[in-house]
Amino acid sequence: LLDQRYHCFRAGSVDLENWSCPSFVDTLGVRRKEEATMPKTHRPYAPEFRQQMVELVQSGRTPEELALEYEPSAAAIRNWVAQQERDAGRREDGLSSDERQELRRLRRENKQLRIERDILKKAAAWFARESDSIPERGSSS
Repeated sequence: LLDQRYHCFRAGSVDLENWSCPSFVDTLGVRRKEEATMPKTHRPYAPEFRQQMVELVQSGRTPEELALEYEPSAAAIRNWVAQQERDAGRREDGLSSDERQELRRLRRENKQLRIERDILKKAAAWFARESDSIPERGSSS
């Protein structure tokens, strides 16, 4: 069957817009529609909403109950609870929010410094080539 489809395309006798072939399901158009309607990421939840979920877990509700009642998954709610415990100093198994923010800032700064270093390196090489091609003053006299 795949050979049949290949030969149809290779012969150039197929109109791709209206193509149909027995025993094949055309999924090309379906995938494009899904990609257009499916968001790639979920918009972050508001900090107040996250705080309310954490407080509900601390009051005795389970993340699974909250996930059924509200939109976020139980894993997301558990992550929010764990992060708040890190921020409060009750957990040591990861970075606090302040440490994460500092790490992001340092990584951004490090990236910028690498870019600047590469620019300076290229400029130094260019100036070295330029200075080698110009004869020194007074050497021809």
